[in-house]
Amino acid sequence: MPAYEMVQRIKTQELTSLEITETLIERIERINPIINAYCTTTFDLARDMATKADEAIRKGIKFGIINGVPLSLKDIIYTKGIRTTFGSKIYENYVPEFDELVVKRLRKAGCVILGKTNTPEFAHCGSTHNLIFGKTKNPWKLDRTPGGSSGGAAAAVASGISPLAIGSDRGGSIRIPSCFCGVYGLKTSFGRVPMYPTHGIDGILINTYGPITRSVKDAALILDAMKGSHHADKYSLPDQNINYSEKVNEKPNRLKIGYSLDLGYAKVIDSDVEKNVLNSVQKFEKLGWTVEKAEIKMRKPELPFVIFHTVMYAYDFKSKLNEWRDKMEPDLVRMIEGGLNYTGLDIMKALSRIKQLYEIFYQYFKNYDILITPSTAVTAFELGIMGPTQINGKNVSPTGWTPFSFIFNLTGHPAASIPCGWSRDGLPIGMQIVANRFEELKILQVSHAFEEIAPWQDKKPPLN
Repeated sequence: MPAYEMVQRIKTQELTSLEITETLIERIERINPIINAYCTTTFDLARDMATKADEAIRKGIKFGIINGVPLSLKDIIYTKGIRTTFGSKIYENYVPEFDELVVKRLRKAGCVILGKTNTPEFAHCGSTHNLIFGKTKNPWKLDRTPGGSSGGAAAAVASGISPLAIGSDRGGSIRIPSCFCGVYGLKTSFGRVPMYPTHGIDGILINTYGPITRSVKDAALILDAMKGSHHADKYSLPDQNINYSEKVNEKPNRLKIGYSLDLGYAKVIDSDVEKNVLNSVQKFEKLGWTVEKAEIKMRKPELPFVIFHTVMYAYDFKSKLNEWRDKMEPDLVRMIEGGLNYTGLDIMKALSRIKQLYEIFYQYFKNYDILITPSTAVTAFELGIMGPTQINGKNVSPTGWTPFSFIFNLTGHPAASIPCGWSRDGLPIGMQIVANRFEELKILQVSHAFEEIAPWQDKKPPLN
């Protein structure tokens, strides 16, 4: 059942929040040992929150927009009284005494917290495994990764053990696992959801929170609960006074959509991915929208992302290396050490390159309303690795399998991944929908329109 329907059933008490919560708890106890999506469950808290949500309705007390709906939180989000490990041995037993702003807003909106979902250590990569909780598995094929770094969140939503999930995205970490797990994920414009407090520098200028759901309407609903500026986060955006869940059903009359399978630099993509994305983008013509191939030319943007990403980790965790090196993920240690080699001049060059990248898309969105790309260049790869080294027999760089995601963290544009098909071996394929800055509503409306002409929600992974 989608979350927006749960809201209505709970409001009338046709179904109670507690009944829904107990059903989900039973399913989590049965399914989570198979896929390892949740790393910490909070069932007693969930029952208490559900009971209070039902009481608010019965007593006529004012309640929030997601009153009584259960959800999960990625294990990098500070939650008062709930263990928050960041997937790291360093914080294995850490229990915050405060909530992040996003959690405060979700509590105010009436959510029921089922638990925390698994993430790679400090959300450092595009697959989900760590030294505390081990590997999270893809519900579609248990020998494949769910992606990352919000892999636990996407796996939980895909397998029906979390109606809503909150993830974070500093290089594709919402869109990659949403693609690999066959669900919907929205990376919001930088600043749309305030982030405070944060752990260290924590992806400054590139990181965002966003929803992972089984329907576009659910993403609109949860975004309504999270959005809006806060003085604690100087990058947070003013509220546009848009009710996303009310407007998501509306279809723009005219849209000009451009699509690209390489953004001018991607070397190679899987043939199943190419076929499904091309077939899907043409479906927008049924709505009377213009669809054409976009000519985008740019140099590969990998280096500024690598510099920014690794320097960030170096700044945050250099002081931890002496004591914790042997208890940290080796790939994370290499990232930290790599970041230490860059100079201040290198960082300025990276920022200059990011400025150039933004200019390319500033010019693009003068002529187009939407950009369509694949979400990733491949379907879900094997468990436990950072990424494939080859695609279609061709060698690729460490970011070669995800060339379409990190660039929009650098530019700050909103982008979503929506399921658009399945590979020959039964794995989900995602299509990325990108809009100009601040235009989450347009992405949601285009996503919802696609969802109506190419439904995907009824296809579910083979879990009992």
